[in-house]
Amino acid sequence: MSNDNISIHDFDFNLICDYFSHVERQGPGSPEVTLQALSFIEPLTETAHIADIGCGTGGQTMTLAQHCPGEITGIDLFPHFIDLFNRNAAAHNLQPRVKGIQGDMAALPFGEEELDLIWSEGAIYHIGFEKGLNEWRRFLKRGGFIAVSEASWFTVERPAEINDFWVNAYPEIDTISRKVSQMEKAGYVPMATFILPENCWTEHFYAPQVAVQEMYLQQHAGNSTAEMLIREQRRERELYDRYKEYYGYVFYIGKKI
Repeated sequence: MSNDNISIHDFDFNLICDYFSHVERQGPGSPEVTLQALSFIEPLTETAHIADIGCGTGGQTMTLAQHCPGEITGIDLFPHFIDLFNRNAAAHNLQPRVKGIQGDMAALPFGEEELDLIWSEGAIYHIGFEKGLNEWRRFLKRGGFIAVSEASWFTVERPAEINDFWVNAYPEIDTISRKVSQMEKAGYVPMATFILPENCWTEHFYAPQVAVQEMYLQQHAGNSTAEMLIREQRRERELYDRYKEYYGYVFYIGKKI
């Protein structure tokens, strides 16, 4: 496998978890964007049950919990992320209303129509956008909401370098109109769609990684796989700087019908 075709998904999950445990956000986003998406959700009550799927260490979850009532369950595959999530909830005095559990987004531990809101920032790609929308729908109450952010193309055509990079990393990346169509076909009314601003990448995602990368390289000195992971993270940022007008993250908010 040549370096040109490597994506973060080709690396050992333990190395990835170790790296991203040192940053507040495991994907592009910001508190302002979380609140913007929340503004399209009908008001929730104290009895509401919310699931944040692929929650990571819970950066966005804490913002969500501070601005809406109800019980929030964060779910992530990595136990270390969940440990950090629960420490984060305790530090914000959000327990026991906010709790993280280890679990698989392909086998969610909820009952039929148990949830009022499903949230997932930059994580639905692990199961696939279309599959996630379809499989998670049964856990939502009728009239419940889903809000997910997803890598999307802004243009129909783009340079080969960035097209090949993303198609290799996430074959289901597609245009915004195509994603909205998939949401409709899955049984939701699209309520809102908006592109995350550039600072969600530069200020909130890439900038905090700079110091972490130096620390990580020292921590894993001599580990060629860890060194390659850092090279690929730096390459990803370079590609974003070069091609950001062609792609980005988009929030999709839908209501179950």
